[in-house]
Amino acid sequence: MARNLVIVESPAKVKTIKKFLGSSYVVTASNGHVRDLPKSQLGIDIENDYEPKYITIRGKGDILATLRKEAKKADKVYLATDPDREGEAISWHLANALKLDEKKMRRISFNEITKNAVKASLKEARDIDMDLVDAQQARRILDRMVGYKISPLLWAKVKRGLSAGRVQSVALRIIADREAEIDAFIPVEYWTLDAMFKIKGEKRPLTAKFYGTEDKKMTIASEEELNQILKVVENAEYKVIDVKKGTRVKKAPVPFTTSTLQQEASKALNFATQKTMRIAQQLYEGIDIKGNGTVGVITYLRTDSTRISEEADALAKDYVAENYGEDYVAGKGKVKTSDKKIQDAHEAIRPTDITRTPASLKESLSRDQFRLYQLIWKRFVASRMSEARYETTAIKIGAGEYCFSVAASKVVFEGFRSVYSEADEEKEESNVLLKGIDKDTVLTKDSFDPKQHFTQPPAHYTEAALVKTMEELGIGRPSTYAPTISTIIGRRYVAKEGKNLYITEIGEVVDGIMKQSFPSIVNVNFTANMEGLLDMVAEGKVEWKEVIRNFYPDLKEAVDTAEKELESVTIEDEVTDVICEECGRNMVIKYGPHGRFLACPGFPDCRNTKPYLEKIGVACPKCGKDIVLRKTKKGRKYYGCEDNPECDFMSWQKPSAEKCSECGGYMLEKGNKLVCADEKCGYVRNLKK
Repeated sequence: MARNLVIVESPAKVKTIKKFLGSSYVVTASNGHVRDLPKSQLGIDIENDYEPKYITIRGKGDILATLRKEAKKADKVYLATDPDREGEAISWHLANALKLDEKKMRRISFNEITKNAVKASLKEARDIDMDLVDAQQARRILDRMVGYKISPLLWAKVKRGLSAGRVQSVALRIIADREAEIDAFIPVEYWTLDAMFKIKGEKRPLTAKFYGTEDKKMTIASEEELNQILKVVENAEYKVIDVKKGTRVKKAPVPFTTSTLQQEASKALNFATQKTMRIAQQLYEGIDIKGNGTVGVITYLRTDSTRISEEADALAKDYVAENYGEDYVAGKGKVKTSDKKIQDAHEAIRPTDITRTPASLKESLSRDQFRLYQLIWKRFVASRMSEARYETTAIKIGAGEYCFSVAASKVVFEGFRSVYSEADEEKEESNVLLKGIDKDTVLTKDSFDPKQHFTQPPAHYTEAALVKTMEELGIGRPSTYAPTISTIIGRRYVAKEGKNLYITEIGEVVDGIMKQSFPSIVNVNFTANMEGLLDMVAEGKVEWKEVIRNFYPDLKEAVDTAEKELESVTIEDEVTDVICEECGRNMVIKYGPHGRFLACPGFPDCRNTKPYLEKIGVACPKCGKDIVLRKTKKGRKYYGCEDNPECDFMSWQKPSAEKCSECGGYMLEKGNKLVCADEKCGYVRNLKK
């Protein structure tokens, strides 16, 4: 009997795949990568046309020895690593590390860990795709060059332990830009005006919103404008001037990609991106289902494709027809496509078997596994269903020269919404009073409800919003979103409070250096273009070393210039007038993982430390003591009174010593402007340079 060896990445897959293949197959795991660039040096031979110097990863020697023994005994060796560029590269590294004979070595890949998919992959065994391997090599070397050339500079100029990365630096830049936008935002006043009308024979009044004139929508900018409008509409004749009835449809969502799964799991389940990927990996690798053994319940989780195989599509539509009715089955409409390259022609993330409903698996899954599987299952089923249909009514009510509008919609066919609706989807409003209204309906005014509002700054990034932005800008790939976010949070460049991400003091320093000395590295377009080049390498259109040859000289020049010109953030410890209460020395400012703190210069004899409270030269508007720069536990900056907790004054924006000339209140610095802290006052002026 022929002896076949199958090498997978994860030990979690071994038992499942062994069960599918039978006794003539030995299944074993490489535990991920077996070779990489050395940690102690750049590991790229610049003089020898950027040839990478791969070494065996520490701790993988025993695994490789075992794999070599098994490979010698085998008649055929199947490399079954993950179906993406990184998986292709791991297969290539395994082939080299094990010195596999090309005649008996084959590459197989499967998008789901099910019996049919695994057996089918053996029939489609192929050579290693060197274009995919080269795309991964190029990415790894680019990342290594950026990390190993710029990080030592940050160590020398700021503090040890800091790092720069090709994608992480751009993610940090995106967050920093949003923070600057929020800090510089100046609220603008506006008003809304609702009118309540009585209709004969109806107890409940009809609420309509101020629209403007019949032909033009208006914004009410001030109380003066509001009062002028109220004078006109207060005693006007109210009549229905337009009734429009219509229909609208809402299309079914496409199945999940890595990015959309991370976004929706964050919004619906409050999962961090890293948690979503960890649980999805468990669902992909295999769950022990009572009566079935271990089986993968979802398809491969790193994908930016929304494509579904013909077989899965047909089975899903049969399931919908049987359980919901033929009317609920999606028509053969256009499939949503993306302009950008779909990574390696994957499928979208879907259940491996549509008949495995979340309810049927509930006992076999942990709570979090169940919630994520349910989300994936519902989204996939919904994607094979027909659109939801609504009846809409829009009415305009004349009041003198102005008019009010009211709109409502009613679901006439649920379609996909009987299974799934997105977490942030607004509830459909239905107004039963609109049913019988026509141009002859008599309206009488009940009351007006004017409200003052102020425009709001852009929202802080959440993990979900950052993933969406990175995908839209073409930065990173499905496999990089979660590790990138984890890195910038782990390095304390960014603090996560609740769901929101905020840049920290140390993050601002690193971002400032990157922006000043390496503008192209943190340039969104440059990074997106680089992803495009890597896609072209994967397609065999560009030679991978050509990408490196064009990149490295510019990087080296920028590093050399920065080493000469960049000022150190802190070389000598800055001496303060704060006296160490333990030994009497003047304390100095040090940098730690959270930013600056005060330490005794007598270390190690005196180990006294305390928070560094930087005075900004402004008196507290509540108690008159000094305002100091403080930080939250996670490193986000704010301004508070030095007498905290006795005085509770705090502000996210920097207060100014200047008083408002309109109301006498305190002012805040927002970008290049001074703004009164009282939004209702609204006084704004340019900062003196």
